Amino acid sequence: MEYISRENRDQINLLPECIEDYVEENNPVRIIDAYVNGLNLSELDFTRSQPNETGRPMYSPYDLLKLYLYGYMNRVRSSRGLEAEASRNLEVIWLIGKLRPDHKTIARFRHDNPDALKKVFRDFVKLCVRLGLYGRELVAIDGSKFKAVNSRDRWFTEKKLQERLARLEGKIEEYNRQMDEMDDQENRVASAYSKEEIKAAIAGLNRAKTKYEGYTKRLEESGEASITVTDPDSRMIMSGGRIEPSYNIQTAVDSKNKLLVDFEVTNDVMDKNKLHLMASRSSELLESDNLIAVADTGYDSATDIARCVMDGIDAHVAGVDITVCVPCDDPGQEIVSHVNGRCVYLAERNVAVCPMGQVMYPIRYKSRERKAAFHNFKACGKCGCRCSSKKYREFVIAMPAEQFRTTYDDSNLFVRQVRVTPNEKLVKLRKMIVEHPFGAVKQAMDSRHCLTKGLRNVSGEFSLAFLAYNLKRVINIMGTEKLMAALQG
Repeated sequence: MEYISRENRDQINLLPECIEDYVEENNPVRIIDAYVNGLNLSELDFTRSQPNETGRPMYSPYDLLKLYLYGYMNRVRSSRGLEAEASRNLEVIWLIGKLRPDHKTIARFRHDNPDALKKVFRDFVKLCVRLGLYGRELVAIDGSKFKAVNSRDRWFTEKKLQERLARLEGKIEEYNRQMDEMDDQENRVASAYSKEEIKAAIAGLNRAKTKYEGYTKRLEESGEASITVTDPDSRMIMSGGRIEPSYNIQTAVDSKNKLLVDFEVTNDVMDKNKLHLMASRSSELLESDNLIAVADTGYDSATDIARCVMDGIDAHVAGVDITVCVPCDDPGQEIVSHVNGRCVYLAERNVAVCPMGQVMYPIRYKSRERKAAFHNFKACGKCGCRCSSKKYREFVIAMPAEQFRTTYDDSNLFVRQVRVTPNEKLVKLRKMIVEHPFGAVKQAMDSRHCLTKGLRNVSGEFSLAFLAYNLKRVINIMGTEKLMAALQG
């Protein structure tokens, strides 16, 4: 018995093949096609959403968006990889109709539309809300580190720069000494290099010295502890047990189907002060009036928790059992004590409220620590609680100098005391909810590092990654037939 015979490459077909026959009816690539075709890219502020009236025709942003979505769903994120797929992958050939854009055109589309791509991600979230795929009751919030396009050798601290400048100056002095010895006819010293070669080496060292002096100046002007040269927006963050230039990407995940609700690309080393931002945006997108938000201990911020309480969000932060005072419309009962209370900063009024309900005012800015101090001399002098001791007399918050101001508004400010205690059962569910997307995006979709530079461009890049994750997740939950019917409806 012989092997299965393959088709003869020289065989001429009477009728050409139809592109529609390249993919089967339930292929997920048809979902990408149907969803993107239903978008209005002009309303989403995509560049070149209308064809030119004159000149050479350009590629449609619809086709480029389809190409990127397919690539991110199938572990092909680079523009050169997508360029190759457009020539050899039957699914891509079907998806964009045998178009073959070059890698520069593909990369330019992602570079020019980061904000529009974020809008597409949110559009799909709203579609899933209408389809009932979000529970709209509980979201888990967490951040993860993604390596930036910046090597450790292109990261400098003040100490590192001073060491390199000292080494360069030492080498320049050594070369100058050799030049002087070669000029001394009585004490000529044989050298392995000619005079011209030594001059060229000194010129190169001086160029390097000028470059590092420029980095030192930039570091002093920025006021940061370090500087990253290739991607200035990235920061040195612990990632996988190694400190690398990275971005801290915050996500909010719904508990029902582990679908992403929202995300934010930041370069903050810590997760602190991100709880209210993610919880409030999730509440708005999910159109939920009684949302529960759960996070780990890294989100321990009394001000953030108080803001969640003020917006009607039930916040649960692991290991954080505190008492806070929040504004209210009517004066309540007099506050006489508190348990493990903390001060809350009200940015819109530029005052702080202590656990006893007293208003604390801005008194000075600590330039060395880059923090602002708040205090109420009259109230703290009469208060008998432990936070009024000398050690805790000031309430200090991290605040850049340009944000510090002495004007404040304490008129008609009434407060009520709230005890916030985390629900241990919800806290235990957090990992099972929020870690699922991170694992899928980093491992299954090969998006553990950035391909673009800058906060804005990285946000556009991960809009595609998280949209692809949500799309794959919905296809697995609903199936292609039901989802296609929903998209067509």
